[in-house]
Amino acid sequence: MRQVLASGVLLLGLWMMVAAAVGCRSASAPVPLDQLNAKQAQGHAVFEARCAQCHYDRVDQPRNGPSLLGVFKKTTLHSGAAATDERVTATVLRGHGAMPAMGNVVDEQDMQDLLAYLHTL
Repeated sequence: MRQVLASGVLLLGLWMMVAAAVGCRSASAPVPLDQLNAKQAQGHAVFEARCAQCHYDRVDQPRNGPSLLGVFKKTTLHSGAAATDERVTATVLRGHGAMPAMGNVVDEQDMQDLLAYLHTL
């Protein structure tokens, strides 16, 4: 009986360690800047020019707006909307909450490049 109990406690302990390790796993790191393709690199330039003053891209901390690290690895955006190209595009172009609309300064090519970059985060 003691062996069964000891085995059960051991298995429970192992299971808890595995569960803790899985639960504490952080999102995968973003693609290093020197490994971006041309479209992604241009998207990074758009991010730096238009987004970096309010959002971090490689740090999981809010700035004036939420961090965009792993934005497409999550199921929803900070607003609760689905994390899709369409919703991110709508948010960038039309704004949301405190975020101003960027439709007058981000053209279609910039938006596609920005999306390509955000997918690397």
